[in-house]
Amino acid sequence: MITTIVLIKTKHTKINDVGQKIAAIDGVTEVYSVSGKYNLIAIIRHKKMDDISEIVTEKINAVEGIKKTESIIAFRMLSKYDLAGMFDLGS
Repeated sequence: MITTIVLIKTKHTKINDVGQKIAAIDGVTEVYSVSGKYNLIAIIRHKKMDDISEIVTEKINAVEGIKKTESIIAFRMLSKYDLAGMFDLGS
């Protein structure tokens, strides 16, 4: 599985709208609104680099309100952080 992090700068009035549209794209597993230089971070996980390329260049970059993107391909996961385990209340 290939993981790609896409840093996204939007028009300030479009952050939520852009985030929701990106989250609806098949292959995008998470979208975070963040502080700093960028407004959103999208996480893409897919088996094929060609599919990631299509998601970033044809689908994400086509969303109206995006001013700039920067993509980062992850080579290796160094930590396996279990988010689901944090919320397990031991029912």
